[in-house]
Amino acid sequence: MSSAFGLDIGGSGIKGAPVDLAKGELAAERVRFATPPGATVADIADIAAQVVATFGYTGLVGAAFPAVVIDGRARTASNIDAGWIDTDVAGTLSETTGCDVVPVNDADAAGLAEMRFGAGRDVLGTVALLTLGTGIGSAVFVDGLLLPNTELGHLEIGGADAELKTADAARERDDLSWEHWARRLSKYLRHFEALLWPDLLILGGGVSRKADKFVPLLEGVRTKVVAAQLQNGAGIIGAALWAAETRQPTARN
Repeated sequence: MSSAFGLDIGGSGIKGAPVDLAKGELAAERVRFATPPGATVADIADIAAQVVATFGYTGLVGAAFPAVVIDGRARTASNIDAGWIDTDVAGTLSETTGCDVVPVNDADAAGLAEMRFGAGRDVLGTVALLTLGTGIGSAVFVDGLLLPNTELGHLEIGGADAELKTADAARERDDLSWEHWARRLSKYLRHFEALLWPDLLILGGGVSRKADKFVPLLEGVRTKVVAAQLQNGAGIIGAALWAAETRQPTARN
């Protein structure tokens, strides 16, 4: 399969585009719609259908979804309505889009794209991608193989969920300078690496475009830290790749 469609569903926006799977690139300019307040099952499903319909697409769709996803069902809900928990995401989105939809955890999708086409390409050992956005998503790979549905943005540090103080949304909410935020991020990364001892840390999410403002300010982090290369396209590309390879059992996944 040379192409598929990728959806990237989040608490603030729902994005999508067809993807050239051989090149790891968007095959057309992506479209984005704001996620309706509340991010209910019905509203997200409706917007996802609008994104796909914009392209007149009818084939295979991968959906990066902000939840632990097991057997097509959401087991958690991050920055979306709790009504998604235990919902058949695959069935719901397939019905509204009229396509065969394969959902995957959003950070896992971004990580897959970075490992195949971006900052983690050809890197062996333990590699972790952390998406710094509304929360913190995590994807962990060992010699290129994914450990799915890790939720390491929720590590408890100082009695609090790490992402509440360390996500990019926390930087904006608390009006932090890059220096102050880098100190918070450093504390989280030191805790993270003490548990997993990764060989490479890839920092993704929209803030990765500004990596030069905070990565040089990190303190006491022994692991090599790099910015994600695919930025906001990673979730779309990785979701499409996941769907294509899930539908081909002999393919690398």
